[in-house]
Amino acid sequence: MAEIIPVNFQSDILPEYRGTPVGLLLEYHNLGRAIGSVTVPQMLIGMCMDSRKSLRIPNDFAFVLRTAGANMRDNEFRISYAIAVGGVRTIVLIAHTDCGMARLAQRRDQFIHGLMEAAGWDEARATRHFENSAPKFGIRDEVEFVLGEAERLRGIYPRIKVVPLLYKVEDDLLYQLR
Repeated sequence: MAEIIPVNFQSDILPEYRGTPVGLLLEYHNLGRAIGSVTVPQMLIGMCMDSRKSLRIPNDFAFVLRTAGANMRDNEFRISYAIAVGGVRTIVLIAHTDCGMARLAQRRDQFIHGLMEAAGWDEARATRHFENSAPKFGIRDEVEFVLGEAERLRGIYPRIKVVPLLYKVEDDLLYQLR
C-alpha cells in the first residue's frame, strides 16, 4: 500500500527530493516559493488533462505533457525528445484524485452517445473506438497507476529520475508517494 505524504513545510519534503527540481516543484506549488525566472526547463511533468489542475510554477520551469490519466503510453517519442534535445533529467508524473479515467467503464454509454451527438459518429464506430481504447487508457486506481507508470518509464529511461506524485483536487496540493 502506498504512503501518501503531504508537504506543508519545507521539512516535509522527502530527503531524496530536497535541493532537486522535484523539491523546487513542491516548494513552488505547495509552499508558495517566490516565482523567479528560469531559463532552462528543469523537468518534464506528465499530468492529466483534467481542467481542475493547475500548477504554480515559473515559466520555462518544465515541459508539461497532459494526457488522460497522466498515461504516458504512446508519448515515448515526446518524452525522448525532452530528454535528448531538451536536456531533461527528471520526469514527474502527477496523478490526481477523482480522475475520470479511473471510472472509465462507468462512462461507456456517455462516451459513445457523446461522440454520436457531438462528433457525428455512428454508434458502431463510437462503440468500437471505446472498446479498443478503454483497456489501454482506463485505470483502476490513480495512485496504483502512477506508481506503475513511473516504474515503466524507469525501465525505458534508466538514467532519468522518474517521480510519481499525487494532486488532490480537494485542496489543490501535491503529495509525495512512497
